[in-house]
Amino acid sequence: MFHWRAEILPGVSAAFTDSSAGNLALHVGDNPGEVGHRREQLEAAMGVGTGSLRFMNQVHGTNVTVLDQGSGTPEADGIVSRGLPLAVMVADCIPVLLAGNSADGPVLAAVHAGRPGVAGGVIPAALETMKSLGATGVRAWLGPSICGSCYEVPPALRDEVAGAVPAAWSTTSWGTPGLDLPAGARSQLEQAGVPVEYAGPCTLETDSLYSYRRAKDTGRFAGLVWCHE
Repeated sequence: MFHWRAEILPGVSAAFTDSSAGNLALHVGDNPGEVGHRREQLEAAMGVGTGSLRFMNQVHGTNVTVLDQGSGTPEADGIVSRGLPLAVMVADCIPVLLAGNSADGPVLAAVHAGRPGVAGGVIPAALETMKSLGATGVRAWLGPSICGSCYEVPPALRDEVAGAVPAAWSTTSWGTPGLDLPAGARSQLEQAGVPVEYAGPCTLETDSLYSYRRAKDTGRFAGLVWCHE
């Protein structure tokens, strides 16, 4: 079920699922009841209450929302909480997990960092939102995503994104224009003084992970961050 899982702070864990957990997204044409059942199984494996895992309606933007117990499912590409379990779903974009401490306990974030999000600054926006809640000592975990050697884009698009995030400029392994979103994300985190504790493999090159570039009719795996006993 988990590609990677670890306790990242005392009482805080992070994980990235793989395809053995099944598709966890409601927007890819899957049976909603079956998706709901998989989410419940995931929550049981995490050790959190049924229905407590918080998702977002991801739109490739830069909006970051703070969630509390009464919040619904926001249209956003970053969610922040004071301990509520958070999820981000991907199939080539970067699932970015962030965690820090505050006087009121852990501050957590899950960020959907695709090409528009990295270029638009969704990661710095999430860091600023965490800072507004008093978070210090924030660290980052970058889940599996498509790598710069595999992500081919038109030349003009590479120039556009690299104009905003120079570290994202790349060339594919077959010599065409590419984008290295993990390198771009890492550069934004390093600029903010946030260390990257983990970086996952390329989704396109890893059969146990969903990849939209490999197959457009595909599911979504999840990045997860949550508090536990």
